[in-house]
Amino acid sequence: MLLLPIRNAVFLLKTPLLQTLFKKYRPVLQFLLLFFGSYLLLSALYGGYLYLSKNGAYTPDFITNLVARQSTSVIETFDYDANVTPHETKPTMKLYVNGVYLAHIIEGCNSVSIIILFLAFVIAFAERWKKTLLFLLAGAVFLYGINILRITILAIMLYEYPQYASWLHGIVFPGLIYGMVFLLWILWVRQLEPIQKRHD
Repeated sequence: MLLLPIRNAVFLLKTPLLQTLFKKYRPVLQFLLLFFGSYLLLSALYGGYLYLSKNGAYTPDFITNLVARQSTSVIETFDYDANVTPHETKPTMKLYVNGVYLAHIIEGCNSVSIIILFLAFVIAFAERWKKTLLFLLAGAVFLYGINILRITILAIMLYEYPQYASWLHGIVFPGLIYGMVFLLWILWVRQLEPIQKRHD
């Protein structure tokens, strides 16, 4: 009974109409397969890392802890006293500027999810492996650095202008990091070789 639907599916795939559609939309289907496939794989690996990080030596996990500590170091270069401490009951880092508790840094603040999104898009439009790998590495490092700067500026703005907290945290600074991802995507797509030239 199970073989019948499989045979029907194989038969449908062999029809001239479907073969023409697959041929016509092959680049789109290839992009979707590579994008969602790499996104799901990288997300699963990251999810595994987070699972293994539970009850580990770092709160909430090593990368988030590192981002929190690096952000405080950058904040201090602007002549503010900054420090982070693990939250007593939650998997977050409490951020203080000049002794004022401003915010908590959670796993979602570490830029890894954003970097995964960036990587998946570039992999979906991959060209020569060396060129792609270099762009992936440079882009990931750039986004990581931009995120540190984003947290730094957000912390200082929250300290100086607490009345704008929801607007700054909810709109301005998420827009900044997603805007950087979009610009990197544009940069990658603009320097791709035309498909015809790649197959010559």
